[in-house]
Amino acid sequence: MSTATRPGVRRDDGIGPLRRARNAVANVTTTSPARFAIVVFSGLILITTLLLTLPIARAGEREWTPLVDALFTAVSAICVTGLTVVDMSSHWSVFGNVVIILAMQIGGIGVLTMASILGLVVAKRMGLRAKLVAASDTNPSRVHAGPVSESQAVRLGEIGTLLATVALSAIIIELAITALVVPRLLLEGFDVWSAIWMGFYLSLSAFTNTGFVPFPQGMELFASDIWMLTVLSIAVFLGAIGFPVIFALARWVKSRARLSVHARLTLFTTLVLLAIGWIAIGLLEWSNTRTLGAQDPWNRPLTAGFMSMMTRSGGLATVDVGEMHGSTLLVMDMLMFVGGGSASTAGGIKVTTLAVLFLAAFAEARGVKDMEAFERRIPVDVLRLAVSVVLWGATIVSTATVIVLHITKAPLDQVLFDVISAFATCGLSTGLTGPELEESAKYVLAATMWAGRVGTVTLAAALAASQRRQLFRRPEERPIVG
Repeated sequence: MSTATRPGVRRDDGIGPLRRARNAVANVTTTSPARFAIVVFSGLILITTLLLTLPIARAGEREWTPLVDALFTAVSAICVTGLTVVDMSSHWSVFGNVVIILAMQIGGIGVLTMASILGLVVAKRMGLRAKLVAASDTNPSRVHAGPVSESQAVRLGEIGTLLATVALSAIIIELAITALVVPRLLLEGFDVWSAIWMGFYLSLSAFTNTGFVPFPQGMELFASDIWMLTVLSIAVFLGAIGFPVIFALARWVKSRARLSVHARLTLFTTLVLLAIGWIAIGLLEWSNTRTLGAQDPWNRPLTAGFMSMMTRSGGLATVDVGEMHGSTLLVMDMLMFVGGGSASTAGGIKVTTLAVLFLAAFAEARGVKDMEAFERRIPVDVLRLAVSVVLWGATIVSTATVIVLHITKAPLDQVLFDVISAFATCGLSTGLTGPELEESAKYVLAATMWAGRVGTVTLAAALAASQRRQLFRRPEERPIVG
């Protein structure tokens, strides 16, 4: 009997290589979508790197950009981080800037969503499991068996329109922010084309929480501009709370639908952390003549609030972060490590992860078995997921910090700050990253950005989907804790 007709063996005779490749992609997207997401994300970084190394991507002499600098910029753009080792306002040509803009847009849409888009395009179909993982980009718990509030994300039956909804909503928000920014740039003296180009670039950078700045003098040009800083803060806030919360708020405005626990926790925790950062940065830096102390008293609260918002993962700075006190850097370290909301353009361990840990500690202190928030019970598996994400993040940060510290011999507070900024895809820097940074340290920080952007999302999806039935339970024994 030939292999073509043997039972259990699929017949591939007469199928061309393109069809076989498409079938292979379809198989991967349906059996291991999370793995496919990592492959797609890494492939996009590789393509962006190759494009940025080309002489056409560089302004001026049209020379080849060193591979390490192109890779670092590509990872920073795709992972919407914002750390740079070249001057973003002068190093890249129009072609290079277009590549970077596309990379930021792709990174802002999301890892799993982008993988689902490409898988759908290539395979021309999306299985149930692929739909579940596409939905997990708005809520990783969607692939876990159990009740999930449909008000906190796009419904599973709407996954056919999820991808278009996410992309379209992102573009609409970016264009709206651009419309608010461009008039201010025109008043600043920029010509129409430059104002539109830089306005869109800055709006995209703010909403995707990337932090790239197209101005040679950076954001210090608008250090006392209430309008510009407020608009950019709103853009960063919208990007940081995540698409599920944006959709939930839109439903609430339209039909007064009840906000889910996820949306409430995200908004509440984000606002609390924003207030804490605002107060802490303002008090600690008020008399620092190299940062807030050099500004007018009325402008210092504005700068403190703006910098607190940027720790959500925004990455824009109106003062020199490297001149801040060590105590301020430590506060910002903690805020950056937490980051923004789940399924958002922000990085970090996410605000809901921190909220769940606090709810668990509060329940334990009260002697209550169940975690509760806003009259809803939170299952224990969510706590396990939160603990796993925190441990994963702490492991990445500690490992990268030790390596970069050994390579650069720089002060610990600067290295720790930039490593956390890389992991949390924030983009704020003490000045450690730059052309003088050792090449090996650039690769370490690039890997940290990749792990921070891809790792926590795919880990959450993988852990949420990895539960299996076990037909036995072992004897219980309690270790001593605390």
